[in-house]
Amino acid sequence: MQNAITEVLTGRRVEAVNGGGGLALRLDGPVTVRVAHEFRFAAPSFAAPSEVEHFFPALTVRPTPSLLALVGRTVGAARVTPAGGLELGFAEGGALSVPPHALVAPWSVLTPEGAVCAGLPGGEVRWTEPGGA
Repeated sequence: MQNAITEVLTGRRVEAVNGGGGLALRLDGPVTVRVAHEFRFAAPSFAAPSEVEHFFPALTVRPTPSLLALVGRTVGAARVTPAGGLELGFAEGGALSVPPHALVAPWSVLTPEGAVCAGLPGGEVRWTEPGGA
């Protein structure tokens, strides 16, 4: 089920945003979305078109004010793209997009028990819970 990620993430509230060698969005549950490679974030702007920020975690991520503003927001939509990327839309506006990568695992979704789903090199997606494929 390529888009079972919707069931795992939709409706969860962002509790913390952390940077460093990647991006970590800690959601209630607890569930963590980790991004280890480049990603884009389109922050909502009510006065003008959305501003898109492009991040490269290999260069260290410092959460910007727009990323930090995700705290308290709810994941309104989540999907794994046909190419193996991850897209998150937030109910209060904003979207995060992680493209697949040929050589590295760009994203993962984790619980205290371990990884639930991960984007692997070459766009493959691996599920570790029954029902995912």
